[in-house]
Amino acid sequence: MSSDHFSSLSQTLLMGPGPSCVPEQVYTALSRPTIGHLDPRFIAIMDEIKERLQTLMQTDNRLTIPVSGTGSAGMETCFVNLIEKDDPVLICKNGVFGMRMEDVATRLGAAVDVVEFDWGTPVEVDALRSKLAEKAYKIVAVVHAETSTGVMNPVAEIGALLKGCDSLYLVDCVTSLGGMEVNVDEWNIDAIYSGTQKCLSCPPGLAPISFSAKAIEALQARQSKVPNWYLDLNMIVNYWQGQQRAYHHTAPINMLYGLYAALGVILEEGMDQVFDRHRRVHEYLVAGLEEMGLSMAVAAESRLPMLNAVAVPEGVDEAELRRRLLQEHDIEIGAGLGVLAGKIWRVGLMGHTARQENVDRLLQGLKILL
Repeated sequence: MSSDHFSSLSQTLLMGPGPSCVPEQVYTALSRPTIGHLDPRFIAIMDEIKERLQTLMQTDNRLTIPVSGTGSAGMETCFVNLIEKDDPVLICKNGVFGMRMEDVATRLGAAVDVVEFDWGTPVEVDALRSKLAEKAYKIVAVVHAETSTGVMNPVAEIGALLKGCDSLYLVDCVTSLGGMEVNVDEWNIDAIYSGTQKCLSCPPGLAPISFSAKAIEALQARQSKVPNWYLDLNMIVNYWQGQQRAYHHTAPINMLYGLYAALGVILEEGMDQVFDRHRRVHEYLVAGLEEMGLSMAVAAESRLPMLNAVAVPEGVDEAELRRRLLQEHDIEIGAGLGVLAGKIWRVGLMGHTARQENVDRLLQGLKILL
């Protein structure tokens, strides 16, 4: 890439479904000198990253690490390590990422059942309870924050429903981690994955995961090898623990610097304060949109604070508005996906982006263009 391409890159206000705006502390960390991935100084940073992730996920799980890859690699890591051929798996599906879970599990040869809900509405715990009464499942999987629709699913309630049963509870927290409470231990979650580019406000490239003792036991009890070498946690864990690290792959060193700094930013502000900031800025956005005559596409009690689904008004070319918002105002928002394509805008208030002044800038741009 020529230098001209770089010089044209502006400080775009990222208010789509990810990536989010990145704070200066993270950019500074990313620019630090690269050292070897087995250097004791780097191993000390790795250990601190694990502790910070455990704090943010509210877990004592020993196996809590960032996988080298984006959030989708986190999804694949969880499924590929826990599924063997013909394992019964139940997917709660109410958006694109529930669909992706179904696709990944099916490719691995699982016997996949789906309990499906309308896009824009949450998973219903009673419907899930009825489905679980019919059959035993090795894995029950749900998306906490469905990025494609702006819906928050009742992860804590589902965890309470599954407590004491043999099923492994697998949760996607790609969009929720860092923007709202995620309590792995209290919610009985056995396997969880996230991504760095949403509420962690770090560039895309890492996928934090955590496995409970129950999930590790299932991994160790496999009758067949994990079919994906790169994502086999049996080997990866040996690189992430102990003084003598076993080489597995060359870790993305500077990306891990960035994650270290990003987690530090959140913990320094305070987790409760960060979650409250997301909620308050979300409410400020909703009030501003409604004042303009725009409406939200998700019922208030099921809305995500960090991903806002806004109904496109009748007669508005939604793609043209997004294009002009980016070109004329340097603000990015997202389009609808799947059955919601052309029907909603997805406005992200994730991590460093979730600030009142950013909402003011977006509302001003929308007023001009509408």
